[in-house]
Amino acid sequence: MLDRRSGEHVPFLFCYRAKPIPKEYLNRRLIPTLCRKAGMPLQDARGRITSHRARATIASQLYNAKEPMTLFELQAWLGHRSAETTQYYARLTPTTLAQAYSDAGYFARNMRTIEVLIDRETVEQGAAATGTPWQYFDLGHGYCTYSFFEQCPHRMACARCDFYLPKGSTQSQLLEAKAHLQRILASIPLTEEEQAAVEEGAEALERLLERLADVPTPTGQTPQQLEQKARGPDGIRVAVPTPVARR
Repeated sequence: MLDRRSGEHVPFLFCYRAKPIPKEYLNRRLIPTLCRKAGMPLQDARGRITSHRARATIASQLYNAKEPMTLFELQAWLGHRSAETTQYYARLTPTTLAQAYSDAGYFARNMRTIEVLIDRETVEQGAAATGTPWQYFDLGHGYCTYSFFEQCPHRMACARCDFYLPKGSTQSQLLEAKAHLQRILASIPLTEEEQAAVEEGAEALERLLERLADVPTPTGQTPQQLEQKARGPDGIRVAVPTPVARR
C-alpha cells in the first residue's frame, strides 16, 4: 500500500479488508490483547506501550547498532523534517555509552599502574592487625607503607613522611629478601594535577608540590613541617634515621 509519509508502496503489518488498521484500534485493542496473551504489563517505566513505542525502539536499535546509522540517515529513514525530532529517538544504550567512554581512553589517561609488595608472612602471622606494615607501594625511589595509599593527596609527590621507606635502607633490603613476598599491580586514579605532573614534567610537579605544601600527610605533618624537621634548628639539613611506618 502507499505510505503517506514516503509515497512508496510498502507492506503493512496489520490490515483488514485491504485497509490499514487505525492507530487508535492498535493502541486500545490489539496491543493490550497481545500484552495479555504474552503475560506482559500494559505499561513500563517509560509509560504505556503503544504502536509508537515500537518505532522508537527500532530507531534506538539502529542508532546503537554495530555499524550505526548517523543522525541524518536516521532522520531520513524515519521521515522527520527536523533533526531535533530525530534526537528524541536517538537514545544511547548503556552498553554503547560504556563503549564510547572506553574508546575515549579516559582510564588510559587518568589511571596509573603501580606495583605493590604484599608481605604474606606478616599477614598470616597476624602481625598486620597490630600495625606492622604488610603492604608496600613501590614509588620507584622508595616504598609507601600507608594502607590507604590511593587516598593520600601526596601519592604522586611523596613528602617522605613516617610511612615512607627509602630503597637501599636496611629495612628495605630485608623486605625484598623475604621469601613470602607477593607482587601485584594496582590501578591508581589520578587527578588532573597528578596527571599533568606525570606527563608534563618538572614544572607541573613543582606546581603540585607548592599546592600540597600545607596539606597534611597521613601522619598529620605537612611537607613544610617535615622539611623543617629534616633541616634541624639551624636550618642545615641533617641526616635523620630511617622512619618506621606506623599505623
